[in-house]
Formats: sequence, structure tokens, C-alpha cells
Amino acid sequence: MSRPNTKMRFIESSNEKYEKLVSMIQSLTEEEKNQPFTFEVTEKMKENHWRRDKNLRDVLIHLYEWHQLLLDWVRANQNGEKKSFLPEPYTWKNYVELNLKFGEKHQSTSFEEAYKRWTSSHQEVMHLAETFSDDELFEKKYFTWTGTTSLGSYFVSSVPSHYEWAIKKLKKQMKA
Repeated sequence: MSRPNTKMRFIESSNEKYEKLVSMIQSLTEEEKNQPFTFEVTEKMKENHWRRDKNLRDVLIHLYEWHQLLLDWVRANQNGEKKSFLPEPYTWKNYVELNLKFGEKHQSTSFEEAYKRWTSSHQEVMHLAETFSDDELFEKKYFTWTGTTSLGSYFVSSVPSHYEWAIKKLKKQMKA
């Protein structure tokens, strides 16, 4: 499936991947939801996240925290506060450290709480997306605070693309 480039495709893709991920999670036993990941991390799996996330809670917290980045960034800029997507001192060159910080911050968060936060923040993000027109979401440089890209690009990265990543990771665990 191609990357969404309209509001309708964003909503469809986000909801489709959300439902798929929810269904996968609901198919797990309570023990499976809470157990550490057991899949083998190979040399081919070079991305940091394969070693970073130790369980399903960590994945859900990651999704939740990226929703929070998006929500905070959009709301601040809509209210006239010039704010970057990534909080200082993080940039697109060192955001791996931010992802690690999210995980550390939530080590005492239960799976149940992580799931509740993620499902709630998903609804918030989708509601926020509904408030924008197609042009506002997918026309590059529509808002000065999105730089050279579109607001929708941030939404797509934070929702359906991130969900696809989580689905892939959970599938790997389910096979293990």
C-alpha cells in the first residue's frame, strides 16, 4: 500500500493498521502480552529498535510518546508558539536518544496502562487530523512551521507508518 497523500487515505490507512494491531494484541494471552520479546536479533537487523524494545509495552509506549510529540507540536504551533517537532536538545540526527529516554521513562508503566494510553492517544490524533482540510494536511509548506514538508507527512509517520513498524515487530515475536 502506498503512503497516504490525502486525508481520506490517511484516515483509512491509520484505522486499518490500528485495527490490525489491536486484533493482534487481543489474540495474545495475558502472559504473552507481558513477556519479554524472545525473537533473535540478527546482524541484518541493524535498526536500533530491534534491541531497544524489550516487550510489547515498550512498543506501545513508543507509539504513545510519538503521538504526544505530534499532538504537542501541532497544538503549540496552532496557538502561535513556535515549536519544533522534536524537543530540545534532540534533532533528526540524534532522536535515537529520545526514543531511549521514552523507554526509560516508562519502565514502571504496566502493559495495561501502555495499551490504554496508546488507544486514547490514537483517538486524539485522529480527532485532530479530522480538523484539517486535505490541503492543510498534504500541501507542502502550507504551514510555515512544517518546514519544506506537509503536516500530513508528520501524521503519516506518527500513525500508519509507525503502526506498520509495530505490526512487523509483533509478528516477529509471535513467530518466535
